[in-house]
Amino acid sequence: MIPAELADRSECRVVTTGRRTGRPHTITIWFAHHEGTVYLLSGGGPRSDWVRNLLADPAVAVGFSRRQFPGRARLVDDSAEDRLARDLVHDKYVARYRGDLSRWREESLPV
Repeated sequence: MIPAELADRSECRVVTTGRRTGRPHTITIWFAHHEGTVYLLSGGGPRSDWVRNLLADPAVAVGFSRRQFPGRARLVDDSAEDRLARDLVHDKYVARYRGDLSRWREESLPV
């Protein structure tokens, strides 16, 4: 479980295991936290390396500064949770970002 004080951070690190190399693969990404779940939106959809990695091995770590939390990643496949994930991540960043995030919100893959 991620502590509440970390949920307001602007980014997190997600560490997956490389599907070919077996080595750690780290990305920095926007996120939203809700009831113990960290939601991410993959702008590259299922073609993103980190998504392909987690499909091969769902064990991940979510990090903030020096703290890291283990977890299991999954694609969001429930329609209500899909909408929740898109809304949470979008709404967290829309006021901070100068551009239009509506297309990203609707076309990204919720994880």
